[in-house]
Amino acid sequence: MSTGSLHYILATPAAELANESSESLFRIKSDAADLLAAAKTIVEHIDRAVDLKYAHRAHQLRRTAGKDTGVVHFDDGAVRITADLTKKVEWDQAKLAEIARRIGASGDDPAEFVEISYRVSETKFNAWPESLKSAFSPARTLKTGKAGFRLALLKEKAPW
Repeated sequence: MSTGSLHYILATPAAELANESSESLFRIKSDAADLLAAAKTIVEHIDRAVDLKYAHRAHQLRRTAGKDTGVVHFDDGAVRITADLTKKVEWDQAKLAEIARRIGASGDDPAEFVEISYRVSETKFNAWPESLKSAFSPARTLKTGKAGFRLALLKEKAPW
């Protein structure tokens, strides 16, 4: 897909593009997917290079500041580098449930200490008998995501 093609596609209203043939839409979408994949690969490659170049310096600045994670700023020539190492905490659900049970057994309210949420596996729900489903149905809300479409050529046709 050339730069001219990209500008044409972006300048064409979606309603007008919808009038294109299915083969044309397939080719446009396929070309765009190829460009997106290539762009993601390039960005990942550059991100690895940036990490190699600045990770050690950012680590040293965090260590000097007495922290393991967070944001540090430094300059490299005319470029301001902001290095952010996020904190990702994971909690062992089984251990938290046991702690919550002990808190409740001692007479305190576990909700004062831990956030408790409930989920039901959709696969399990669908496998239940109707009598069980009906008890849970009032607590279930179905929301839909964005519709997705995949285009695949059934057979190759000459573009003319």
